[in-house]
Amino acid sequence: MSNTIFLLPGDGIGPEAMGEVRKIIAHMNDTMGTGFILDEGLVGGCAYDAHGVAISEEDMAKAMAADAVLFGAVGGPKWDSVPYEVRPEAGLLRLRKDMQLFANLRPAICYPALASASSLKPELVEGLDILIVRELTGGVYFGEPKEIIDLGNGQKRGIDTQIYDTYEIERIAGVAFELARTRQNAVCSMEKRNVMKSGVLWNQVVTEVHKRTYSDVKLEHMLADAGGMQLVRAPKQFDVIVTDNLFGDMLSDVAAMLTGSLGMLPSASLGAPDATTGKRKALYEPVHGSAPDIAGKGIANPIAMIASFAMCLRYSFNMVAEAYRLEKAIATVLDKGIRTGDIMGEGCRQVGTSEMGDAILAEFVATSA
Repeated sequence: MSNTIFLLPGDGIGPEAMGEVRKIIAHMNDTMGTGFILDEGLVGGCAYDAHGVAISEEDMAKAMAADAVLFGAVGGPKWDSVPYEVRPEAGLLRLRKDMQLFANLRPAICYPALASASSLKPELVEGLDILIVRELTGGVYFGEPKEIIDLGNGQKRGIDTQIYDTYEIERIAGVAFELARTRQNAVCSMEKRNVMKSGVLWNQVVTEVHKRTYSDVKLEHMLADAGGMQLVRAPKQFDVIVTDNLFGDMLSDVAAMLTGSLGMLPSASLGAPDATTGKRKALYEPVHGSAPDIAGKGIANPIAMIASFAMCLRYSFNMVAEAYRLEKAIATVLDKGIRTGDIMGEGCRQVGTSEMGDAILAEFVATSA
């Protein structure tokens, strides 16, 4: 079986966090016979510096051919003035679009040891386990026309277009319902049907998919702005949230802060199963950004990158037991009071990026023995 993983560490703290995943992969290859084959490329600002684009054609081809892509982070002030079409973020958007990664899974899990690090009261977030399923290749980020028009007299008009077709909503709803069946069997669909025609269609299609195929799953509809409020008021009421590209981007960042730190959240972006092999194209990335202010200091939190690799094990290689052990290793390290600076708490021991990675690997090794 092919086990090729293409690494795109990117900019800022991306390479540092990716280095900790490399340690885990090396251990698995050496002691577990996993046979992961690694290759590495450039994406984001570093790709622009090297090639004048956010991702080269060669690296794009490698991403398309890989069994899984691990992505770090892109961007930083250094590239703020580059042309819009080659900005660092354009590399990630192209990966998502060309690989047809329509389903973005963003779990928001609050480890008990970090309940006090959340901006909410511990009793509201302790034990939190939400999965946000975000549609990733449609909506306002990709709709046309997308332009700025000069109206004259010093006036301009910015245009972004929100577009969704039935099939796009059907397939993301199906992913959400299928995943809910493996969890608490409840889906909340969020849109803005009160003011957006795309929201009206979204609501109708999700309802039809539910009635046709997934009537065993509890379905609730909620306006996206009310959903944001409810995430802060009583987040544990949710199991799986399914929503569009724009609202998913915002709501998943709200959910991130419920966990105590953006440095804690992984994500997976999945394509449709291949008709012949059943395999999906997939990209895994931490939700956090490139954090250029701390890049190179060895203090970044690698947990989201490591947890993204755990999702890779689960969804791309069906290594469910190994994924669980890696996630358990993260929880055990946190229970022991080991912290990077972003999640530091009273009475805990602060460590850097490499020390955190080493501690998680040690626990993973211990549970694998």
